[in-house]
Amino acid sequence: MTFEILNKGNYTLVKVNSERLDTHNAPALKSELVVINNAGEKNIVLDLGSCSYCDSSGLRAVLVANRLCEDAIGTFVLCGLQPDVENLVKISMLHTVLLITGTVEEAEELLEKKYNL
Repeated sequence: MTFEILNKGNYTLVKVNSERLDTHNAPALKSELVVINNAGEKNIVLDLGSCSYCDSSGLRAVLVANRLCEDAIGTFVLCGLQPDVENLVKISMLHTVLLITGTVEEAEELLEKKYNL
């Protein structure tokens, strides 16, 4: 399975279990994110800790998740960025738009502080 989806109660963790987030699996990730959001989830943490490569279609999937959470008045957190993926995010200036943490634990802390969970 390319994605691991865990409902954590206050948010849903989506872990990408692939070294690449690209045209081959990004559309499936987008679909999963829409399904999660349509099920009522407004807070999503996307863990890219296993991804060492991401292309523009991968970034689009990330932006879809961010928009879905914003539209639901929730929070999207991106975490676990590897150096090459982090560079792409910075070159794309997405670090100015997205909430990014180093680890899933930091993302959880951020959500707990934001929502007093």
